[in-house]
Amino acid sequence: MSDTSELVSRSAVELRRLIGAKALSPVELLDACIARIEAVNPAVNAVTATCFEAARDAAKAAEQAVVDGKPLGLLHGLPLGVKDLEDTAGLLTTYGSPMSRGNIPSHDALLVERLRAAGAIVVGKTNVPELGAGANTRNPVWGATGNPFDPSLNAGGSSGGSAAALACDMLPVCTGSDTGGSLRIPAAKCGVVGLRPSPGLVPNSRRLLGWTPISVVGPMGRDVADTALQLAATAGLSAQDPLSYALDPLAFAMPPSVDPASLRIGFTEDFGCCDVDQGIRQTFRARMGELSRIVHTCEPVAFDLGDAHRCFDVIRAESFVAGLHDAYTRDPDALGPNTRANYEMGAKMSLADSAWAQAEQTKIFQRFQAAYARYDVIVSPTTPVSPFPWTQLYATEVDGHAQENYYRWLALTYVVTLTTHPAISLPCGTDHAGMPFGLQIVGPFRGDMKTLAVAQALELAFASSSTMRRPRPDLSRLTQPNPSLKSIVTAPPIFDRTEGDAFGLSTV
Repeated sequence: MSDTSELVSRSAVELRRLIGAKALSPVELLDACIARIEAVNPAVNAVTATCFEAARDAAKAAEQAVVDGKPLGLLHGLPLGVKDLEDTAGLLTTYGSPMSRGNIPSHDALLVERLRAAGAIVVGKTNVPELGAGANTRNPVWGATGNPFDPSLNAGGSSGGSAAALACDMLPVCTGSDTGGSLRIPAAKCGVVGLRPSPGLVPNSRRLLGWTPISVVGPMGRDVADTALQLAATAGLSAQDPLSYALDPLAFAMPPSVDPASLRIGFTEDFGCCDVDQGIRQTFRARMGELSRIVHTCEPVAFDLGDAHRCFDVIRAESFVAGLHDAYTRDPDALGPNTRANYEMGAKMSLADSAWAQAEQTKIFQRFQAAYARYDVIVSPTTPVSPFPWTQLYATEVDGHAQENYYRWLALTYVVTLTTHPAISLPCGTDHAGMPFGLQIVGPFRGDMKTLAVAQALELAFASSSTMRRPRPDLSRLTQPNPSLKSIVTAPPIFDRTEGDAFGLSTV
C-alpha cells in the first residue's frame, strides 16, 4: 500500500485484518500514522508527548511476529494514542498538570498494559484538561486541543486529544476515561464514538476510591466496531479493581446483529432536569423524526431523577478530595482553577452530605430501571451546546440559564453516570451550527453488549443518510500550525524525572 491518506483512514478492524493477512506491514502503518501526526497535529494539538523511535522498534517486532507465524493479539500492530491520565512506562505522563511536567513513569497503568499485551503499539499521549477536570481540553503544560472541524472551537473533554486524533485519522486506536462524560462529550464534538462501559467492565487501576462506580476507563473509535475491538482487548477481571468481574472479553469483539426495525427507543431531550440550547433541541427533534422511520418504536419518555445535580456534586467531590488532599495541603496555588474549586467544594462537605448522596444515587438508579420495561435503549443528545471557543473555559450559559459551576453544562451525561448504565455517543450528522452532533444511547443495566449492538445497527442505518451519517473534518484546512492553541502554556516542560502521582482522578 502506498497511499498514506487512504491507509490511515481505514478502520482499526480493517487494518488489523490486513496485518494478520500479511497484506500490511505494521511498520508501514506506523510510518503513515507518524506522517499524518506531523502534518495535522500542529493545527489541532491533540497528540502531546511522543515515542516514535520506540514505536518503530515495536512495529518491527510486530512485523517479525507476523512473518514468523506467531499468535497475534486483537490489536497486533495497531498504533495507539494513550490519554495523558494513564501512566505509560518510559513516556512522559503529565496529567496536564505543572506538578508533573517531568513525570516519566516506570510502569504502565493496567489499561495500557492490557493494550500492549493485545499488540497495540504506543505512539504518544493525547491531550487532556488539567488533571482531567473539565470538558474543554486545555492545560498549562501542553496548551489547548482545537476541534478538527474548526480549531478555534473546543474538542470537548476530558478525552479531547483522543477524540481529535481519531477524527483526523492520526491514530486508529485511542483510549479515554469518563466520570461525567469525558468519553462521550469529546466523541460527540469531534464526530467519533465513545463508550462509557459499565463500572468494572474495563478495570480501572487509577481509582483511589475503588468501590465507587463514578469513574471508568473505556474505548474510543471512529466507528462502533473499532470501539468494540478495543473493549474486547481490555475488559475482564483484575485484582487491581474491586468492581471488575469475570467475563469473556472476546465476546465484545463482534457485537451481535440487530434489526433496527425491531428496536424500541425512548427519547428525552433533557432527562427532565438538564439545560439544553434550543438549537440542539431542534436538531435532536429532527433526528428523532428520521429515526422514527427506521425503528419499531421511537417516542418521548419522562424521567424523575430527583436531585441529580447535588448528588453528582457530592459524589464527584469525594473523588477530588481523595485525590488532591496532599497536593492542596502542600500548595493550593499549584492547582488550576477547576481542580482547586473541586477540592474546596468537597472539603466543605460532611459525612451527612456523603450519606445523602449515596442514598440519592441508589434512588436514581432504581427509578431509572422503569424505562427498560418498555424500551431497549434510551436516547438523548450527548451535549447541550454546539462546540464553543476553546478560549472559553466552559459553557457559562445554556439556553439562557447561567451555569452554577464549570461542569453543570455536562448534565446530560453526568445524570447517566449516576445510573451506572453503559452509554455510547454515536455520530449523527451535524447540528444547527454545522458541527458534529452526537446521540447518547443509554443501554440497560450491565447491558454493554446490547448497547454496542444497537449503536452498530443504527450506525449502519445512518450510513446511507446524508443528514445522519458520521461527519468528517476537512483535513485540507488543517495544514497550517495554530500557535494560539499553545498560548496558555506558562512554561516549557521540565524533564527532571519526578515521581508521578495520578491523584486517583479519572476525568471530568
